[in-house]
Amino acid sequence: MNQYDIIIIGAGPGGLTAGIYAGRQGTKNLIIDKDLAGGLGREVPEMENYPGFDKISGLELVEKMKKQAVKNCDLHEMENVEEIIKTDDEFRFTVRTNKDTYQSKTIILATGSSHRKLNVKGEEEFRGKGVSYCATCDGFFFAGRDIVMVGGGNSALQEALYLNNLGANVTLIHRRNEFRAQKQLQEMIKKADIKTILNTAVEEIKGGMLVESILLRNIETGKLTEVPTNGVFISVGYMPHTNLAYQLGVKLDESGHIMIDKSQKTNIDYVYAIGDVCVGLKQWIVACGEGAVAATSAFEDIQN
Repeated sequence: MNQYDIIIIGAGPGGLTAGIYAGRQGTKNLIIDKDLAGGLGREVPEMENYPGFDKISGLELVEKMKKQAVKNCDLHEMENVEEIIKTDDEFRFTVRTNKDTYQSKTIILATGSSHRKLNVKGEEEFRGKGVSYCATCDGFFFAGRDIVMVGGGNSALQEALYLNNLGANVTLIHRRNEFRAQKQLQEMIKKADIKTILNTAVEEIKGGMLVESILLRNIETGKLTEVPTNGVFISVGYMPHTNLAYQLGVKLDESGHIMIDKSQKTNIDYVYAIGDVCVGLKQWIVACGEGAVAATSAFEDIQN
């Protein structure tokens, strides 16, 4: 059976960084991801706040990090971890995937999150037929067409700007009376003259074979308005992936995120957590910092 000092589950920015730091410490390490390395980071159209780069896409940065990580650890993409079993041996954890079984002295959970849904009528029906959660994946198809972007955080505004630059006619819709995104992004939305509709919630997505309109409800008045559109892009937050954490008995907060201390340790010995699955700021650079801390904590605990 393959045995490792550290197994990192998830190859997002945090997981890749953990792999880099773990390998440079001289330990034997493995990163496993059910998809391609990068996770949701692959979908970021453009970042202007990652140190060292004036502008860089998430996909480009992921590829740079992946190239560096594989010099320091094993990386298994498209392999799903199905079960983690605690044991009393030196290799305290048995990790079963859909392809193989591994043992490890420590576990770093970097399982990330997935797109939160609106849960409105028509959302599932028109997914892939005008409803999308990824501007970089599907934006090209909407150049020159009318679309709405639903959300008010950094990701929603970044994707609205990206879609606008592709030539789409974008309307940005948010249920609150002001955006939660960084002020700089809000200024960029104004400068780009992107139409915004605040205090408004989505009630239904309508169409025939494809999306044709969206039904909106004003939060203050309750008035319903149907707006013609060719596409609906949704960016309203993320759901943490905590199935494996729950399996291990790791403590979660009220929102379902993993609770960690300053060393990225969970309540379970030799289990650490990093990135979007944890309590804290959801930013690429934060996940990277947490990955470095977790790998160092795991290394130190192995030595003791």
